[in-house]
Amino acid sequence: MASQDTSRPASGEQVRLRRGDYAASIASVGATLRALEHGGRPLVVPFAADEVRPSFRGATLVPWPNRIVDGRYAFRGAQHQAALTEPSRGHALHGLGAWLDYGTVERRDDRVHLAATIQPQQGYPWRIRIDTVFALADDGLTQTVTATNLSPEPAPFGTAPHPYLVAGPGKVDDWALELPADRVALTEGERLLPGEVAGVEVDPERFDFRAPRRIGAVAVDHAFTALRRDPAGRATVRLTADDGSGVAMTWGPECAWLQIHTADLPGEPAHRVGLATEPMTCPPDAFNSGEDLVVLDPGASFRASWTITAL
Repeated sequence: MASQDTSRPASGEQVRLRRGDYAASIASVGATLRALEHGGRPLVVPFAADEVRPSFRGATLVPWPNRIVDGRYAFRGAQHQAALTEPSRGHALHGLGAWLDYGTVERRDDRVHLAATIQPQQGYPWRIRIDTVFALADDGLTQTVTATNLSPEPAPFGTAPHPYLVAGPGKVDDWALELPADRVALTEGERLLPGEVAGVEVDPERFDFRAPRRIGAVAVDHAFTALRRDPAGRATVRLTADDGSGVAMTWGPECAWLQIHTADLPGEPAHRVGLATEPMTCPPDAFNSGEDLVVLDPGASFRASWTITAL
């Protein structure tokens, strides 16, 4: 029997990045942002290197973010059934890359390039290479994801990150959120089935954070769209503590949607300790609706990026 490396952390190979006051820890399993700090202050909810990553905390979501309802979808006339990775709700959740072990292509003090390949499999019969770069700069940590279709047929694709942002001491209830979104995708029932897309005025206490205000006790696990952007096409979410410190996340036009989850996990230590902030290239169940779904032609690539900045 071949010997095994029992010293390797559960979350994979570890990469520590530094630049100025920023420090980031990247884990190879799932190309995961394991920790991010500015001047020693956490900007995301971290986890230990030798810990199996809790849920999807910090993972790179490919080749789809969010859910495929019942794991079933049709593409170009063919029916597909993906594995149900959210058994409690009966959906295929957050793609196929969360437990892939990415290899290091290039590494510097403030930058790392990781890569992995999604192999053809039941429910997703395409080969997609994923390259992702984590880079620190004066404005924080930017992650760029590039997907390349290595298959002879077009492939559906979507991506998103899954960090839980932290503004400062306390929990989600204590922080103020500025979310520049005019519309929200409502959900139906405990399975969170996609419903109609409505103006955030439909339930302003839960959904309307266009003017910054304290989150309080509201529970949110919804996708937002019609995002207000700057002249360069970039949207920004800001999460701040009472003292004005906090964290911002910015992304470009490639991500037309944003999932916000207040991390409601009653009875668990992670209950409302961070705000899941997930810029998405497509909405929940896009493999069925086709809305904003990326279709990668053979040999084609698609790129999206997002930046987390200390306030």
